[in-house]
Parts: sequence; C-alpha cells; structure tokens
Amino acid sequence: MMDRNADAPWSQFDPEVYVDLNYRTPLEVDLLIVRLMRDYFSRCFEQGVPPAVRGVDVGAGANLYPALSMLPWCEKILLLEYATPNVEYLETQTSGGGYDTAWDAFWDVLSEAPAYRDVEPRSRFGEIVRVERANLLDLDGQRRWDIGTMFFVADSMSECPDEFRRGVECFMDALNEGAPFAAAFMKESLGYQVGAHRYPAYRVNADRIRESLEPFTGELEIHDMDHMVRPGHEGMILALGRRNSAIATP
Repeated sequence: MMDRNADAPWSQFDPEVYVDLNYRTPLEVDLLIVRLMRDYFSRCFEQGVPPAVRGVDVGAGANLYPALSMLPWCEKILLLEYATPNVEYLETQTSGGGYDTAWDAFWDVLSEAPAYRDVEPRSRFGEIVRVERANLLDLDGQRRWDIGTMFFVADSMSECPDEFRRGVECFMDALNEGAPFAAAFMKESLGYQVGAHRYPAYRVNADRIRESLEPFTGELEIHDMDHMVRPGHEGMILALGRRNSAIATP
C-alpha cells in the first residue's frame, strides 16, 4: 500500500535535524543548484525587473536558499509550508536578528552575481519575506505569483503518482504567465529519514519530470546531477523554466 501525503508524520518533522543533515555544512550539489538558479534568474531579469514582483517558495520546509535566490527581484516573498514545526522554524528565520549563519555560505555563492551584490540579505529577508501555513495540494490557482520555487516537495511528500502530478500542477498553476521558476527533485528516491521518522517519496527521473512540466512551459532546462547525498536515491534534478500560461490545465 502506498503512503499518501496525509499519512506522513508531518507534525513530528524536526527542522533542526534536517538543517544539520543537509545544510549546516553546504553540499557541493546544493551550491551547484544555487549557481544554476542564480544565473537563470539573472538572465530572466536582464532586461529589467518589473514593478511589484511577488515570489513564492512552495513547501519551503527548513530550506532558505530558494527564497534567498529570489531576493533581488521581489517586493514580497511568501514561504508556504504545511508542517507546523517547519512553519515555526521559518518564522524564527524571518524575525528578530535575522536568519541563521548556516545560510551565509549559500548567499556567498549568490552574491557572485551582480544583482545580488547590491542586496543586504538579512535586513531585506526580514523586510519582505513572510510565512504562511498551507498545503501545496490545496492551492486552488486563485493566488498567483511572478516568480516561484519548489524544492524537494512534489516528489517528497507521497509515494503516489497522482499526488506527485497534482503537486506539480498546483505549483505551476500558482504562477503568472511568464513567471520564472525553479523546481528541484530527488532522483529515484525511496523515501528519507529525519530524526526518528520516515517520510515518503515518489520515484522520479529526468524524463518523468520533463513530462510533468512540459504542459506548463515552453522554456525548460533539466539539469540531471548524479550527486548522492544519502543512501536511497540516485542524485538530484533541477528544472528551470518560465510559465507559459496562467490558465490552469484541466
């Protein structure tokens, strides 16, 4: 029997353990992803930044680098997250003295590009980033954003193909026409452990990701990276593109 999203112990997710496992010491594959995303977003806005750009990171979890990658371009950024412990973690990162120093290494890579050098990240992050508890699968397409990210979410919340496809559709339908996006996936993941709890995953590869995204974009880059960060998967995949239409696919 397949584990669905509702079956996973999201209320027990430990963001501090997750950050320690994945981000406290930056992995080379994450730094590569940050470079690719930085350069893609910079190309998308090389003719200028439209007024009042709104960004969204769907299923933000305990990962700030997708939001940091949108910082130079946005007037507002919303972090959507379902797991209550992750919501609480994100709220600590957007208030008070600023985000944890663990994220400085990722900003250092971003700031190698000109648009990022002009940003003071901690103060800007605290000014424009907000957190909201929401389930990706409940997004109805009525709220839309001008740039978006979704990192290790649609493939890392359920074992069910229908929920994976629905997750991708909900993310893409949350974007306005022409919106640049970045989405990352664990390749052929069998699930993952965070602390004492096991979480489900749907096995994807580059072909499956391309098939799921192509109806929503006429501009798509797939970067298939064979970097294994733990047992039980075969690498990471990064998809970069622009939303081709703001009309939901039936």
